[in-house]
Order: sequence, then C-alpha cells, then structure tokens
Amino acid sequence: MKNPEGDPFVLAGDIGGTKTNLGFVRQGKTRPVAKVIETYSSREAPNLESIIARFLNKHQVPVQSACFGIAGPVINGRCQTTNLPWYVAEDKIKKRFKWAHVSLINDLTATAHAIPLLSSRELFRLNKAKSRKGQNLALVAPGTGLGKALLIFRDGEYVPVPSEGGHIDFSPNNEAEIKLWRYLHKRFGHVSVERVLSGPGLVNIYHWLKETGRHRIPNWLARNMEEMDPARAITEAALDGKHPVCVAALNMFVSIFGAVAGNLALIAMTTGGVYLGGGIPPKILPKLKESMFMQAFTNKGRFSELLEEIPVRVILNEQAALLGAAHCALGRL
Repeated sequence: MKNPEGDPFVLAGDIGGTKTNLGFVRQGKTRPVAKVIETYSSREAPNLESIIARFLNKHQVPVQSACFGIAGPVINGRCQTTNLPWYVAEDKIKKRFKWAHVSLINDLTATAHAIPLLSSRELFRLNKAKSRKGQNLALVAPGTGLGKALLIFRDGEYVPVPSEGGHIDFSPNNEAEIKLWRYLHKRFGHVSVERVLSGPGLVNIYHWLKETGRHRIPNWLARNMEEMDPARAITEAALDGKHPVCVAALNMFVSIFGAVAGNLALIAMTTGGVYLGGGIPPKILPKLKESMFMQAFTNKGRFSELLEEIPVRVILNEQAALLGAAHCALGRL
C-alpha cells in the first residue's frame, strides 16, 4: 500500500473484549482517515501480538508510530486486560515489531480523543440542550464491559482523563434495583456497575427477572439465547416487543444507564455534554429515544434543572476509538 500524497501511515488499534479493530491511517484535511481496517476476534487470539502479525502479513506497510486503545487499566505502558487473559506492554510490541513509537492507552481514552473530531452526523441528540464550547465532557460506554472517561478543558484544548469507573459500586435507585443488587451480591460478592451496565450485565438482569418465575420462557427465546450472543437475543426480543422479560430487562438497563451517566455528569460538572459510546448505545437507540433514559439522567433532586441543561449525545461512529487512537499515533510523528 502506497500513499500517493506521501503522508506517512500509522497503525491504530481498538482492542475490546470481543473484537479487535486494526487500521492503517493517515492524516486527512480535518482528522485522521483510515485506508484499511480489519476486524478480528479477540477471544480467539492468544495475545495482541498475534493479531498484529496477521494484520501486517496481509498489509505490508512500514510503521513509524502505533497506538492501541485497549479495554483495561493502562499503567506505565502496560495493561492486564479486564475481560481477556492478555498481558499487553508497549515495550514488548515495540521490540517485536521494531517500531519507533508505540503507545498503549485505555480504550475510553481513545474514544475521548475522538469526540472533538466527530461531526454532527455522527452524533444523535437525546435532548435539546445545546453544546457549550470550553466546558468539560463525559463519556460513558457500555459494551463487553463498561468504560468511563472525562475530557477536561484546559489551556484551550480537551485533555482526556482515563478511569476505571465501570468497576465502582452499583448504587440501586429503587426497590427493584435493590432486589437485583441482592441477587448479584450472592453471585459475585462485589457488585460493580459493570455487572449490570454491559452486555453481560443485561444478561444478568434478564436472569434475575427470569428467576422470579412470573413469566414462562418460550422455546424460541431459549434457543436464540443459545445460538447467538445472549445480550443480542435479549435486545432484539425487547425492541420487537416479543417477550415481557426481555422488555423489562432492557428497560431496567436503560434506566440504570441514565442514572450512571447523570452521576458522572455531576462528578465532573460536564456541562459541555455527556457522550454515550461503546457498542451497545447505537443498537438500542429506539429505546434510548424513549423518556426513561433522560428521566433517570435528570433525576438528581435539587440538581435536576442543572442536568436538564446538559446535552446528551449518542456516538454513532463505530470506529470512534480507532479514530482517537490514530489521532494519538499521528501526534507522535
């Protein structure tokens, strides 16, 4: 692959618990532009290096700089992934592939880097509140796990602040959520927000509702749960209104999602906006359009009016994390 304009390519990666996206990217007029992107199953690979090697064997391009957004805490260039049995380190990748620059950042940090680069067509407005420039931003992203990040406005630019906020305590807001917490506490001990606000979290909510015994589970739903990703089966049945347990599970998921997003907005006074990223929000957009998300988001007592003035947007660009990683890699050149 050769770039006729002569600009160098960088390698960018979005490393999730389910899939890994790798792409060769160059700088465009206003933001990075991907020339090729490949998707791999994370769970079927022994480590990240093996996926990178497969990608490079197919696309033989010199690499000067690489950046990988990865789902897990990154400390001193190293990460023990949360939902994969991987240990990833910048120095190991740099040594194996003999690259000049390698950066490892949290996947939500990568997505956060992308937010200022996104166009209005890549965002869906959940409320009418207007965006405010120069104000802090928040990012909440449920997928295989749950990620959170902040963008703090300082000296004329946004500075991403990574976190592992998906693993803070789940705080119930009503009697039903208290019963859900008790059910999960018996199973897991510590009940993090990720235990309810993620793909596996939606399945946890479903199983709790199912075990109440108030509804019979039809054969078609049980079969779908076995043959496809269980969270997908629940979501599709809920959005189509095919079974009350699935509808109730997704409704509770969305309500918890709104409450968690509102909490993060208050923690960092993200009056510039709250962004919903990850793989799940675009897939449940019809449910997010309903009132329950925004009701839970603004249900903060004396601070409800403040929350009503904060814009909430769904990120529709599925490659936002890759875009942010590319932005970081190009910054190293």
